[in-house]
Amino acid sequence: MSRGRVVVVGGGLAGVTASLRCAELGFEVKLLESRPRLGGATYSFARGELVVDTGQHVFLRCYTAYIGLLQRLGVADSISMQPRFRVPVLSPDGRSSVLRRWNLPAPAHLTPALLGYRMLTMSERARVARTALALRRLDPADPALDDISLGQWLMQRGESPRAVDALWGLLAVAALNAEPENSSMALATKVFRTGVLDAADTADIAIPQLPLGQLHGEAAQRALLSVGVDVRLRCKAQLIRRSDTGFQIPVRENSGEAMIAADSVVVAVPHRAAAALLAELPVPGAAAWERLSAAPIVNVHVCYDRRVTGWEMAAVLDSPVQWVFDRTAISGAPRGQYLAISLSAAQEHIDARTDDLRELFLPALQQVFPRARDARVLDFFVTREPNATFRQAPGTAAIRPPARTAVPGLVLAGAWTGTGWPDTTEGAVLSGTRAAEVVDLDQRSQHGVEVTA
Repeated sequence: MSRGRVVVVGGGLAGVTASLRCAELGFEVKLLESRPRLGGATYSFARGELVVDTGQHVFLRCYTAYIGLLQRLGVADSISMQPRFRVPVLSPDGRSSVLRRWNLPAPAHLTPALLGYRMLTMSERARVARTALALRRLDPADPALDDISLGQWLMQRGESPRAVDALWGLLAVAALNAEPENSSMALATKVFRTGVLDAADTADIAIPQLPLGQLHGEAAQRALLSVGVDVRLRCKAQLIRRSDTGFQIPVRENSGEAMIAADSVVVAVPHRAAAALLAELPVPGAAAWERLSAAPIVNVHVCYDRRVTGWEMAAVLDSPVQWVFDRTAISGAPRGQYLAISLSAAQEHIDARTDDLRELFLPALQQVFPRARDARVLDFFVTREPNATFRQAPGTAAIRPPARTAVPGLVLAGAWTGTGWPDTTEGAVLSGTRAAEVVDLDQRSQHGVEVTA
């Protein structure tokens, strides 16, 4: 017997997680997604013989909730996890180094990596080590840390501009989609402590070996249908209204306009869309969500007629290139090598013409990979995500809302909500799990069942 009707609005990772968990808890669940697919911002498309992800997706071993979702979806064996953190760092002048961890207890696991990191001087490496120990003593939940930027804090610690660019920024920009001077120190502390400093193996990098459309969208749909979730694709919620018995949601779908009733609603869409859906409900703080703004990610895709590098993944300094990934096998490329350049905090590139980006990035790749100078470019294209994440700047912690709202039965989910994590797949999955927990607790409380939060 159903414990009640739950409607989840949004089919990204947060909505998928909330739907699965609510169904497992005995609720009758409808999932509404305006797109013709699940997966939210993580999806794939066909370009000739290639299957292309809109953006390169990597995650860390510490993303335990996200890994749990992949296991629940039956695709956990479709990821490749490093046995130990290892990132080659390249530069156009031919210098290179490798950031790697050793099999030692934290934080000693990083000492050999810092000592051998040739992109910094010995004095800079010593300073970085002292800064890392100081950062390890910080509490990411300290509200005062959200008042300052990572760049400010590093400057107060005496870090050199080179150390900020070549180490701290190298990792933080990719994790926070913001330059150090524009990123919340609270979120940076979460990234560095949970991802790098607190345990030896948490920073080990995983790369999906399936296109994201299969890894997330198709796998999620199979899993949801298997537990009885009513998945409504191409179904756009117009508004969420209170009713005498719960909620009424007018929707637009292929068959026309309809009204869907619910006892509880989980809103699992980006913050701007969430605010619009809740316009008629008394949700304190919703007007401030707009201040979370958005930050873009751009991906530059280059297909060569031959292999130009043996690296599966590399970071690049002193170059327009930030991170580059070999997508050849994952995309199904029949020949040559397909590289994807991932550009976080990409405000300067989001509106650039593709031809201009071609003139910038092809020579940059030739500088880093000399074999590219003799290779023929088979294809060059760009994917852009203007709203890839919210803007993870100082002051955002106070704006991000909890799952429970002031309206009984109305729950929020999404990586932008107050998870304590940056805008990541881990934050999205955690938010979906928390949303389902709130629905469960509220329903138990409504029916007189004793609960503990």
